[in-house]
Formats: sequence, structure tokens, C-alpha cells
Amino acid sequence: MSDLPPQAAPPPGDPDPSAPPPGGAPAGPPPQGWVFPPTGGYPVGSGPYGGQPWYPGAPVAYPGQPGHGWYPPGHGLDPADLLVTPPGAGVNGWFNRCVGAVRRGWRLLLPILLLTQVLPALVVSVLSLALDPTAKWEQSMGDDPAALPDTFVTDLGVMLSVVLGSALVFGFVQSLGWAAGTWVVTRQAAGQPVGMGDALSYGARRALGLWAWTLLMSVIIGLGLCLCFIPGIYFAFALSMAGPVYLFERQHPIGRSFRMFHDRLGLLLGRVALVAAAVIVGGGAAGMVEGIGALPFGTTPMDSPGTAVGVIVVAVVGALLALPTHLAQLVGLVVTYAEQRAHEGPVDSARLAGELG
Repeated sequence: MSDLPPQAAPPPGDPDPSAPPPGGAPAGPPPQGWVFPPTGGYPVGSGPYGGQPWYPGAPVAYPGQPGHGWYPPGHGLDPADLLVTPPGAGVNGWFNRCVGAVRRGWRLLLPILLLTQVLPALVVSVLSLALDPTAKWEQSMGDDPAALPDTFVTDLGVMLSVVLGSALVFGFVQSLGWAAGTWVVTRQAAGQPVGMGDALSYGARRALGLWAWTLLMSVIIGLGLCLCFIPGIYFAFALSMAGPVYLFERQHPIGRSFRMFHDRLGLLLGRVALVAAAVIVGGGAAGMVEGIGALPFGTTPMDSPGTAVGVIVVAVVGALLALPTHLAQLVGLVVTYAEQRAHEGPVDSARLAGELG
């Protein structure tokens, strides 16, 4: 028994001084250096240690990691993504992803491009040799060099009709190859299974639409080249992302490509210029080898079986030498498109693979 008088109860409505503070904080003095609530009060982040920015978005899962519904700080991008170059990685990051895509996919990409790019180009080249009327024109113009050959219009019309018609038909096959190659590059970066049959099947589903847009872009670029050449170069760069935009987004490819080009002019111009340089150098070297190799067979190589076989072999060699340029163009443009998307918002290889459908 204590001789101290009992402690008076607090008046109604007043808090009990011996009770723990609201919120579950322990009674008694706080530890040294801590205050409750935190310095600066609420909301959280207004004190000396600001809140961290987190970006909500669709659930994303990286290979070997569990999926989660929030993107981490820093644009919501995985710096180790095999396809998407994060902002700030520069040309080295872009180039390393291009090289990685080639190393992962060359066993599938080379046969696809051989069937859909090299073979059509070879057929058009052989048709051009077979229908070339220049040797016949030179013979008919021997007496009067200033006069046009009697069959000039007919011969030119036949050659242009066959060559351009073949190019249009084979353009569909080439569009199939571009779509199939894009599918392979993207799914491999996401760690998903790929196969030749599935790639060609996907390419066949997307070939018609991609072919139609490619024809329209070719007309635009051709008209630009007729207008003092420089507008055609501008259109070629500004429309460089239209093909990937169609495959991944399937709407407004021309408008989207123009917008990407103008939103990040220096970045996209630099990437596409590197791809164009590779294509020009590689294609020029292949064309030079083909031209020099065809010289020994004369101006009418298709007139005899021996020279015809020889010039066709040279054309085959030239077409095969151009195969790396097709590979560089495909991979370079797909990786460039993925980088442009990274500047617009959170994206990774798995999401891009899903968008292809």
C-alpha cells in the first residue's frame, strides 16, 4: 500500500498524459537525433530527405526477375536491356545493341534476308541485263549518231515495264523480309523463342501493309529528289522510322516518323546517317565488284551461253556482297526506333515484342 494519494483522472476530453501518443509511437523521450513526426512534418518528402520519384505503369518483367507493377527511378528503363538504348547511353550504347542483335540473330537473319532481299535484287539485275537494249541502239546509231534508234521507244518501254513491274512485285517479298527480321531481332532481345517458320509467317501477315506504305514513301522521296535533290534526302531521313512505326504501332507511320525526326533531330539524324553510310559504302563496294567483273563479258553478255553464265555468276557474287548492308540497315533502324521510344516513355524489349503482335 502506498501513502500517496491516488492520481486524479484527467478531465473529460483531455488526453491521458501517461497514454502512448497517437500513431503507435512509444512513450517516453525519443531517441537522440530523432523527432516524431519527422523533421519538416508531412507530407513525406518535404523534410531534409526528399521523396524518390517513382513512375507508375504497366507491369514489367525482366528475364530472371519477378514482375512488378512500378517502374524504377530513371525513366522506367532497364539499362541492361538488349534492344532499348536508355537516354544518355550515347552512340556507344546504340552501337553495342546493334552488334548484340547481329550476334544473336545472324543465323536466322541471314537466310531471311538472302531469300527476301538478295534473291529479288538478283532477279531484277538479271532481267535488266537480258533486256538492256543499249548495244542494239549503238549499232543502229552507227550511221547517224544524232538520230534515235527506230525501236527506241518500244525497247525502253518494254525494259522499264518489266524491270519496274518486277521491282513492285518483289517489293512485297522484301517487305515480308523486313517484317520477319524485325520480329526476330525484337523477340530475341526479349528472350522469347524464334524460328524461321514463325518469322516468315509473321512477315507474311504484315507484308501487304508495309509494302503499301513503302510504295507511298518511295513516291514521296522520289518527288523530293526531283526537286533539286536535297528535299529527297530530307524525306529519306524524316521517313526512316515509318517502317518500324507501322510494325510496332500500326497507325500513322508517316506522321509519327516525321514527329520523331523533328523532336530529336540531332539524335535520329546521327543514327540514321551511320546506317546510311554503311549501306552506301557496302552497296557501292558490291556494285563496283559487279561492274568490274562484268567487263570481260562485253556489252552483249546474254547473246551466248558462256558469257551469260559468266555475267550471272558475277551478279550473284555482287548480290551476296550486298547482304551485310541489308543486315546493317534492318538492325540499325530497329535499334534506332527502340531508342526513340525510350525518349518518349517507359519501354523495354518485352513490351516491344508484345506490340508486334
